[in-house]
Amino acid sequence: MTSQDDLFHPVIELPEPVRRARYNRLVGLDSMKARLRKEAALLADPRLLRVWADRHHGGDVAALTLFADRAPLFVFSGDVGSGKSALAESFGCDLADQLDLPVFLYRLKLATRGSGLVGEMTALIGDAFAHLHAEGRRAQGTRGVNSVLILVVDEADALVQSREAQQMHHEDRAGVDAFLAGIDSLASAKIPVIVVLCTNRVGALDPAVMRRAAATFTFTRPDAQQRHAVLAQALDGLGIRSETVDKLVAVTGPSSGRPGYTFSDLTQRLVPAAVLHAFPDRPVRDEELLALAEQLKPSPVFTEER
Repeated sequence: MTSQDDLFHPVIELPEPVRRARYNRLVGLDSMKARLRKEAALLADPRLLRVWADRHHGGDVAALTLFADRAPLFVFSGDVGSGKSALAESFGCDLADQLDLPVFLYRLKLATRGSGLVGEMTALIGDAFAHLHAEGRRAQGTRGVNSVLILVVDEADALVQSREAQQMHHEDRAGVDAFLAGIDSLASAKIPVIVVLCTNRVGALDPAVMRRAAATFTFTRPDAQQRHAVLAQALDGLGIRSETVDKLVAVTGPSSGRPGYTFSDLTQRLVPAAVLHAFPDRPVRDEELLALAEQLKPSPVFTEER
């Protein structure tokens, strides 16, 4: 069997300071975080739903059966810089706090796709799920869940592209079959493992993958309220006037022929550029910040064709 180090990036136990800070910086996604908190908790420990039903409905609730066979799979789809990967790798901190359990973050290496040799991709994906099963069984103790595993697959369209694509190689088709079999095996095993697929080409994912997803989260570019929340947090302590923040919200929004800024455009490009522009001789100035916002071009919209 392929070693864990060959299949996954180093495993991280959550909550962890860096990812907790990253989760907290994802402002403007409160409704998505709230929904994800519920969905993840019920997949990690289905007994919570039974406790809820007993407390509020006397226990005999037919709707509980609808949750029984859900696959532990989320799909995070959205444009580049929309926050999907950042949330996928950090929501485990919130889940750990909610369940009062350690959460282990696994990140699949793209090398898991193999080099194209017949049977290689299928074997690698099978080994990855075998590792998850072994660790998941240990996480499912005799007295209940004692930890949770989250597997994040970034650029998921490279792994589970639709088998309907005419140019798809036989080995890639077999890899998708192996992935689906792995997801089905996790669903039947009832172990605390959650798989998150991140993609900016959701239309390229195999329909069978989409059908199995317990939930799909669609990430968009921030609206005016979200941009204000992001900017207010990122600029805190710099002495920027509130009316300047309002102007920035307008400048960074969509206009004719140009999309609005992404979350990462705001937090990784605009604000850092303003700080570097002022460093080391002077403070960040409102007018220079506005000028930078007008000069910087937002990330282009990613399309399936691109």
